[in-house]
Amino acid sequence: QVQLVESGGGLVQAGGSLRLSCAASGSIFSINAMGWYSQVPGKQRELVAGITSGGSANYADSVKGRFTISRDNAKNTVYLQMNSLKPEDTAVYYCHTWYGIDYWGKGTLVTVSS
Repeated sequence: QVQLVESGGGLVQAGGSLRLSCAASGSIFSINAMGWYSQVPGKQRELVAGITSGGSANYADSVKGRFTISRDNAKNTVYLQMNSLKPEDTAVYYCHTWYGIDYWGKGTLVTVSS
């Protein structure tokens, strides 16, 4: 069983920064790829950033150069540093991993005001 708990969302002005955290339970964290997804009402979840167990990262084109994903295996935590935020980044952000099945956190809301 894997549990993912996100935190760090909130309201920020355009150009500001937030850091999201995802704390994972279970011993599989260090061997699993992790990802952050965003979702706005009426649309499917989209991959924002992913990171492998070895630390290799990939990003959606829309966030390249602004967001950074990282992980701390000792703390079973994955982070998403979000800089230069734009109103279009407003969404619920979900942490994800896969271990036989998909695991999702409950999400954290990020609101960027113009």
